[in-house]
Formats: sequence, C-alpha cells, structure tokens
Amino acid sequence: MKSFDRRAVLGFSLAGAAMALGGCQRTTTAGAPLEPISSVSSYASMGNTADHYGEVSDRFTIAAFDTSSINPVYLRHEVPYTTSQPPGTIVIDPREHFLYYVQPGGRAIRYGVGVGKEGFGWSGTATINSKQEWPDWYPPKEMIARRPDIKPQLSQLQSGIGVPGGLSNPLGARAMYLWQNGKDTLYRIHGTLEPTTIGTNVSSGCIRMINQDAIDLYSRVAVGTKVVVLGSRAGV
Repeated sequence: MKSFDRRAVLGFSLAGAAMALGGCQRTTTAGAPLEPISSVSSYASMGNTADHYGEVSDRFTIAAFDTSSINPVYLRHEVPYTTSQPPGTIVIDPREHFLYYVQPGGRAIRYGVGVGKEGFGWSGTATINSKQEWPDWYPPKEMIARRPDIKPQLSQLQSGIGVPGGLSNPLGARAMYLWQNGKDTLYRIHGTLEPTTIGTNVSSGCIRMINQDAIDLYSRVAVGTKVVVLGSRAGV
C-alpha cells in the first residue's frame, strides 16, 4: 500500500465572522449522530445540477450555493469513467480537482473539490474509518501558538480546545476521516466555508467540497470505503 506523502507547515487563513480556516488537523469528534435527512434524496438525481445546491434544512441551515460563482465543470455530474477500481470506490484526482465515486457500468458521480496547496500534496490509498455530521475541529497547539488571533474562536470541547460543529467550523457540514494501516492520516474529505474555492489548491492537504456535495457523498459511502488519491501520474 502506497504511503501518504505529506510536507511540513500548515497554511491557515481567518476571514472575519466566517472564520475561513484552512487546516484540518487532529481527530475530530461530534455529538450524537443525527437522523438521516430526507432532503438528501432530492440531490441524488443527476438531472439539473443547479437543483443540487439549494438551501438545506439540517442541524444548521445551509444557504443555497450560487452555482454561477464557480466553473460549472466542478458541479456534481454523473459521467463516463474508466477505472480498474470497483464500484463504491472513491478516486480523487487532485490535479484536475475532481472526486469520483465509482458506479457500475463505467460511470461515476463526479464532484469538484479543493485540494492541498503546493507543498501539501499527497497521494496513496486509505479507507474511510469514520464519518461525522457537523464535526468539531481541534487545531493543533502549534497552530494556536502561531495564530493567537484565533483564540477567541476556540472553546473547551469534549476532546480539548477547538471549534464546535456549526456554520463557522472549517470542516463544514460533514467529514469523512481517512486512515491507513490502522492509523489516522489526519486527512479528511469535508465540507467547506468557502465553496467558491472549489477547483483550486487552497487547503492544507485535505479534500474540501461544497457542503451540499459533502452531504450527498456522505449519504452514499459507508465506513470502510476505499479511497484512492492519485499522485503525479494519473490513472488507476
């Protein structure tokens, strides 16, 4: 199994009340699992893609996303896709900023994603070890020391100092945690506060998605799902 390739220091940004945090370090936790939301099924159709991005009534209300604000190629589509990976596998192509959820019959559901900045690139094979709805986020002590201005946003949570799940949390509405060889890679597939950054290299190595897309993918995948992240040479 190919090892993840990670490189040093976290890039991090804070944008006023939105608190646009760019990292996703440390294991996160959340409260009791939520009941499945009925509105997810309305996104599953691969018809008019704009219909996938309306307001979502969830534990917190997610605002409708203005699909005209990004290149439409990064909106959710079902597409032809040739791969040696079996249906049910997630394949991420960081170079093209796409995440593919492999379907039967040479098809895949394709989502646009934001990926790691230069210097935070990684590749390999992992599994989804756990899933969380509205996860808490725990910045490492080193990050807090570098960025004392974020301290007012932090509070004591059940697993340490962090940001509780909600609309100001950088992990967004859903997070899926990637493990490899029985260990947490510290990488996540998660929602974002900054959906207009989809299709760019912005995060600290994690895979960020429009919240509506993160909810959709979350509803489809199970714990144990295989995740393949392509490296500099595409192809699986």
